[in-house]
Amino acid sequence: MRSALRGLLLGVLGTLVLYGCSNPQLIRQRHRAAVYNTELGVAYLQRGELALAKEKLDQAERENPDSPNVQSARALLFERLREPARADHAFHRALELAPRNPDYQNDYAVYLCSSGRYARGVKYFLEAARNPLYLTPADAFDNAGVCLRAEHHDAAAIKMFKTALAINPEFSSAVWELAELDYKHGRLKQAHSELVQYLSTHHETASLLLLAVRVMHAQGDTLDAVLYARRLQLDYPDSPQARALSTLGLNSG
Repeated sequence: MRSALRGLLLGVLGTLVLYGCSNPQLIRQRHRAAVYNTELGVAYLQRGELALAKEKLDQAERENPDSPNVQSARALLFERLREPARADHAFHRALELAPRNPDYQNDYAVYLCSSGRYARGVKYFLEAARNPLYLTPADAFDNAGVCLRAEHHDAAAIKMFKTALAINPEFSSAVWELAELDYKHGRLKQAHSELVQYLSTHHETASLLLLAVRVMHAQGDTLDAVLYARRLQLDYPDSPQARALSTLGLNSG
């Protein structure tokens, strides 16, 4: 009797599970819940509340394990939790589910470069950059250049920064990277030209102004160095770059 009752209960339970797995309305409800829990999890992640982020993203995966967005968010969580094996698995799963999504390609590339796997990181940055669905390819080329710089491949990095600027001439970080590399390698005239051309036609940044000060100072052009230093102090008085001026011994006042 007990065996028959147990078999009946298991049969009913199995029917309910199958019904839940095949009922379109219930599936839609779970998928909507997964979207909501993913958004909550990402919000908690951005606030640094990792335990709550994990709780919501674990729930989202139970609700829709085949969502690339869920897997991508979990990858970012595991990266923050310093669990590289699980982060890799989640990144791979997201890219399996959405192999042509440039945002997932870019996020994975950032992770790879930050963990010292530069060659693979550059590969994924370039895949994102060349993906016609990616709205900001200049960002990916710039990131690829930064990744190459970290591995001391400066010549290849320069090509990436120039490509980024060919796509978006207003890309200030690519200008800084390019001019800083020229400054590092003693190509002061080239760095001077790149900085002056950009700063005369585009919006300045504190980093660009400080680099301009250093380039002018290295060239012995004290007047221009002081002028750029004054702009830096006036426009960004509380910035780390303005505080760094004291190390150059310049009087901008």
